[in-house]
Amino acid sequence: MSDARPASELVDVACALCGGRDRTLRFREGPYSVVTCTNCDLTYVTPRRGDGALLDEVYDESYWRSQAARERGYTDYRADAELYRETYRRRWAVLEPHVGAPGRVLDIGCAAGYFLEVARAKGWDVFGFEPSDAIRRTAATALGEPCVRGGKLLDAGFERASFDLVTLWDVIEHTPDPLATLRAAAELAKPTAKLVVETQNVRSVAARVLGKRWQHYKHAEHLHHFHLGTLTRALELTGWRLVASTKRFGGKLVSPHFIVERAKRVHPILSTLVSPVELLGRRGLYVNPFDELIVVAERAR
Repeated sequence: MSDARPASELVDVACALCGGRDRTLRFREGPYSVVTCTNCDLTYVTPRRGDGALLDEVYDESYWRSQAARERGYTDYRADAELYRETYRRRWAVLEPHVGAPGRVLDIGCAAGYFLEVARAKGWDVFGFEPSDAIRRTAATALGEPCVRGGKLLDAGFERASFDLVTLWDVIEHTPDPLATLRAAAELAKPTAKLVVETQNVRSVAARVLGKRWQHYKHAEHLHHFHLGTLTRALELTGWRLVASTKRFGGKLVSPHFIVERAKRVHPILSTLVSPVELLGRRGLYVNPFDELIVVAERAR
């Protein structure tokens, strides 16, 4: 993945899970190294942008719509709105055995609010937190300004211990301090609440076979790469207890163009071979390479 940012402006970071600095190198790409902590086995990117630069330099409007989606962000996130809604309708099957009657849900990193639209249709009172100004306006327009907030999570005006369900869909890998995010989620959740986290699985077959060509190695944005063991440990350190995990619903409905773009990361020739998919005229295809995890957790007692 290319990045025009000079290496001198990137900062070396310790492991976010244990604080250690002993690590093994998986590979280098441009100014970035993907490493694995020798103490706790968390895989992460170092050096990277400092915390203050991440929001302004990575998650501006070009993140949500650009021609560089193979490297960062999306070709056109808003144009695929219905594909995201249908994906979340399918994923609701993960939640149903655990959440009970509708209550209050907080989606951290809600983007344009598509999951919350699905939750509202099922009777939930919905709230979203989205630090990116560029996409938060879209969510606020759809859901109502008071329901969607930005800034810092614990300073956004959400009542402590007030949510029955907290979700992080494809978010935890983006956060510079995942433990702080999970602790904040615990502070905002009721004692009986459930937490749902989805993230890519660095121990998946796809990750192992593809190596540095794995689609989730997008170093400017994906700062941490968990597997079930490291994610479980992160939950335990932040007041949560694992209840269930699955790879079954980790897939997504995606546009044919998305498939072609991601194929380019594996090999340019492959994108040529799959280009005819774009001519099929289908609005979306369901793709599940089983390289993502969805976990359900409850407050530790």
